Amino acid sequence: MSVRETGGENPLKELARYGQSPWLDFIQRSYTENGSLKKLVEEDGLKGVTSNPAIFQKAMGQGTDYDAQIRSVLEHKVVDAGALYELLAIDDIRAAAKVLYPVYEQTKGVDGYVSLEVSPYLARDTEGTLHEALRLWKAVDARNLMIKIPGTEEGVPAVRAAIAAGLSVNVTLLFSNEAYKKVLEAYITGLEDRLARGESVKEIASVASFFVSRIDVKIDREIDRRVAAGDKDADRLKALRGKVAIANAKMAYEYWKEITASARWKKLADAGASPQRLLWASTGTKDKTFSDVVYVDGLIGPETVNTIPPATFDAFRDHGTVAETLTQDVAGAKKVLEEAKTLGLDLDGVTKVLVDEGVASFADAFDDLLGSVAAKQAAFLGKKVTSTALKLPADLHKAVDAELEEWRRKGNIRRLWRKDATLWTGKDEASWLKWLDITDDQVAALSKFEDFQAEVKARGFKDALLLGMGGSSLGPEVLAQTFGKHEGFPHLYVLDSTDPQQVRDFEKKIDISKTLFIVSSKSGGTLEPNILKAYFFDQAKKVLGNKAGSHFITVTDPGSHMEDVAKKDGFWKTFYGEKQIGGRYSVLSDFGMIPAAVAGLPLRLLLESAQRGEKSCAASVPPAQNPGAVLGAVLGVAARDFGRDKVTIIASPGIYDMGAWLEQLIAESTGKEGKGLIPIDDETIGKPGVYGKDRVFTYLRLAEDPCPKQDAAFAALVKAGEPVVTIELHERRQVLEEFFRWEFATAVAGAVIGINPFDQPDVEESKIETKKITTAYNETGKLPPYEPFAKDGPFAFYADPKNAQALGGATTAEAILKAHFARGKAGDYVALLAYIDRDTWTREWIQKVRLAVRDGLKLATAAEFGPRFQHSTGQAYKGGPDTGVFVQITCDDGVNLPVPGEKYTFTVVKEAQARGDMEVLAERGRRVLRVHIHGDLKAGLEKLGQDIAQAV
Repeated sequence: MSVRETGGENPLKELARYGQSPWLDFIQRSYTENGSLKKLVEEDGLKGVTSNPAIFQKAMGQGTDYDAQIRSVLEHKVVDAGALYELLAIDDIRAAAKVLYPVYEQTKGVDGYVSLEVSPYLARDTEGTLHEALRLWKAVDARNLMIKIPGTEEGVPAVRAAIAAGLSVNVTLLFSNEAYKKVLEAYITGLEDRLARGESVKEIASVASFFVSRIDVKIDREIDRRVAAGDKDADRLKALRGKVAIANAKMAYEYWKEITASARWKKLADAGASPQRLLWASTGTKDKTFSDVVYVDGLIGPETVNTIPPATFDAFRDHGTVAETLTQDVAGAKKVLEEAKTLGLDLDGVTKVLVDEGVASFADAFDDLLGSVAAKQAAFLGKKVTSTALKLPADLHKAVDAELEEWRRKGNIRRLWRKDATLWTGKDEASWLKWLDITDDQVAALSKFEDFQAEVKARGFKDALLLGMGGSSLGPEVLAQTFGKHEGFPHLYVLDSTDPQQVRDFEKKIDISKTLFIVSSKSGGTLEPNILKAYFFDQAKKVLGNKAGSHFITVTDPGSHMEDVAKKDGFWKTFYGEKQIGGRYSVLSDFGMIPAAVAGLPLRLLLESAQRGEKSCAASVPPAQNPGAVLGAVLGVAARDFGRDKVTIIASPGIYDMGAWLEQLIAESTGKEGKGLIPIDDETIGKPGVYGKDRVFTYLRLAEDPCPKQDAAFAALVKAGEPVVTIELHERRQVLEEFFRWEFATAVAGAVIGINPFDQPDVEESKIETKKITTAYNETGKLPPYEPFAKDGPFAFYADPKNAQALGGATTAEAILKAHFARGKAGDYVALLAYIDRDTWTREWIQKVRLAVRDGLKLATAAEFGPRFQHSTGQAYKGGPDTGVFVQITCDDGVNLPVPGEKYTFTVVKEAQARGDMEVLAERGRRVLRVHIHGDLKAGLEKLGQDIAQAV
């Protein structure tokens, strides 16, 4: 923009002689800071400024004006893109308001205003609009501020309430006279509400932004279409081009004069009220065949405002014509509108469409604005946040982009944050979404964790043993494996098995007299944590006597059975989870943070990382810039539309255990109703030729400690054109950021697939079967009969009649296994389900065997240990796609530990769990075979591995 050259009267300043105030429809930081705005006030008689999302998008999304402030904010705060935008915008509004404040004073509050718009996302939300208007009014805290509220049907009541609350309001998106009448009524009624309460109506200002040029664009387009089609009224239609919008505006002004002359208004005026002025908006010329100042020249009249875009502002200064045109030829304006109606030009219909388009356009512009801010934010944070790179086949990439655009258009990210259950199945999803904001709660409660951490250190514990299962144990296990032992704090171990040898192994690792036991159970009724607690509490009593309880704490939901146990047994402390967070989403609640505190982890830094993950996925971040939404869309679309439902998780050695946590999150959340994602964790990368067309690869790469061999293998997958998502973590503590991102992505993927990601309908079935068996044992002292269909050497083979029949009468181990594996086909997966001690040797063995299966059959493989997988991938195995081929592996136990207070032992429990799981898999029609190893476990596993290798 420029100021007027020398010579002649400035048309902009001349507008004041006719009672019109020129405002500028533009704001930009540099324009205010370099004195240009002040110069317009002084030389052009500028009397106000309006802003909107499109204007801020141009200002913030381009150039470097805001970079210094963005950097400063991000150094001191963890904020989302919406909050960052608001901080920037408020500073711009305040700065402009300061420049215009002398105008405000000189005109006694008639002019000198700067307008700030409420979120366009709230255009159809009365309460949300009012809440935001009040919040922004307070945040800016400038007397010459106007809050922009859309004049939609839902916005009008908010206008009345805002005026009644004492705000100055700019009502935007007005196209029709009917809508304008409602807005003027809302203004007057709001003032009357104040008078009725005995409150002042002085110093409250309002303008009604009546949009002009967009009407001509619509009407003239229809005229041109009809003329081109040879309409019989072509000449009459052409005579209306460029005239309907100004005629429509003149009718609004006539109504304004009628109301401000009424007795009703006089009463308010006598009390000191100022009239709501008409503000002509959208006054830039869209049709180049018209004068570039036609919508300024044609709308000059007393007590009005014209907010003028920069190019039109310059043009009017240069060659505008100043005369009172608004009140001229009103009869002619009426005739124009009558003629338009006679000719079937639907002005009412056009104005309705323009409101809807305006709402959508402003929301689109706000998406663009927030997307730009989010992109800058990510760039400035750099290595303080994780980064994501997609390499997808063209057809998948196109489909993902389309899904993200659909999510943007429908506002689905905001719906998710509003806890709108209809985003999924419309059932009870809203009751399970407290995980969305738990991080902010935990940051606020940081002192609680730090105080407890100091107490743990002061007591000098050598070890800490967490007893849990599923969501209560997998997150803490990631923390323990990723961060290791910290000086002055106990070594954190996690036990989530009923295998008696594994229980005994952990017992040998610790010194009970110097161990803090963490009993972690959301419901308090889960079998495994309860019997593990019973066993170790009994052992502790032998060592510590009546002080045993002082070595125990619990994390559980309020009102649970475990809370009662903790009170009865004198536990040192009880910490509470959130009932509205499911177990697999609970890692950032106390279920993760209490073990982290015990282990001496840097809680503030970890929670800051988690908070950055939350803010990067916030409601204000559009889908394409939202890392959780992008990941969720990739996973969901790949499975739904391309059959790529095997989410293959590859993680750097330093963060390898993330995969176990992700397995539960993904499988238990999505695997139901015959749909879902099947996570494939810890499967060593093979050559591209061993993979089918059912894979999506995700690589969690730890940049501070990469594995070159892994990088090279992954690069080969990329080169082969496999769909890959690379997530780079620059330091270990960013696993907390990834916790939130993956939770969010899973919720998004669930919506894409069309399931409820917060229930687990099929997990309970195995528990029921297990309880039947343990109850029977307690009653009879023995397990129910269970006969194999074949025996071969150390192996006994079990299957239900249908699965046994499918093996074609095979009787040798190799033949049985060969027949079972032959049932797999392209797109299937093989899951090895081992109810054995999970130690270093057995983990290496199961990895070796799974790779032989994968490479031999070209099928995805899962290598799981029971019973922990039942609370993890077990849901997807039973309720997800019927694409699994299952081999359950059990053994004779070398040790048999008692469960205090029960007749059954750990061996009985493990056997009951294996049988129960097998029963449910068979009932669901799954392809399942059990192999029981008698005698020496290691020898039996080696023989089984050889037979499997031969079979595939």
